[in-house]
Amino acid sequence: MGRTYLVTGSASGIGKATAELLRSRGAAVIGADLRDADITVDLTTADGRAALVAEATRLSGGRLDAVLAIAGLALPIPKTVGVNYFGMVATLEGLRPLLAGSPAPRAAGVSSMASLMPADDTLIDACLAGDEPAALARAAVLAENPATTGALIYASTKVAFVRWIRRNAATADWAGASIPLNGIAPGIIATPMVADMIATAEQRSQILQMVPMPLNGIAEPIVPARLLAWLTSEENTHLCGQVVFVDGGSDVLIRGDATW
Repeated sequence: MGRTYLVTGSASGIGKATAELLRSRGAAVIGADLRDADITVDLTTADGRAALVAEATRLSGGRLDAVLAIAGLALPIPKTVGVNYFGMVATLEGLRPLLAGSPAPRAAGVSSMASLMPADDTLIDACLAGDEPAALARAAVLAENPATTGALIYASTKVAFVRWIRRNAATADWAGASIPLNGIAPGIIATPMVADMIATAEQRSQILQMVPMPLNGIAEPIVPARLLAWLTSEENTHLCGQVVFVDGGSDVLIRGDATW
């Protein structure tokens, strides 16, 4: 019997590439997105998150082998917080019970190399406290100046999500239930989300000055998809709470020896 995966953000970008890769390998994939998916939901809302769990339960027959939280936004608006942190966590926590019946349950989510960039501590703390109203209110303040502080919203959501993974992966709910929980941190990926930022050679040069990717430059969505596929495969038995940078070298150049 093949594995069954739930993939959010399956209509485009990394989510679409991941869903297509998994299907090409014989897996059953339930896709969730705002459109063009098996489950059409808005993960910025409580109703959308509840509908995701209900529909995933119905379509899977009550059992999943892996959950991949990929859906995200990169806009300097409060909704980015609703998807990138609270939507991610709700996806993983809400669907975790469906992994109980799998002989090899796995879970993974998508952060970003932007987690290395300047972030807003107030927003991060509100996210990790589970206080969505406070987080949205802080994001609204930051969004008032999208040219400067608004850019902190995206990075802050990615930092918060990384910390959530690190704080939860080794707990009884995850490691104690034999569920590897990990994440990835992509660099610049050629998806619709960044299409307007890499449309010309000049734009690509400028963005690579901010996000250096000396190893092969800007990547196609299939690159992080392959990593996500392995993280949620039966082969991954012991990777726990890790966030793997698939960024062409950005992490190496930005942090250097700092992590050691």
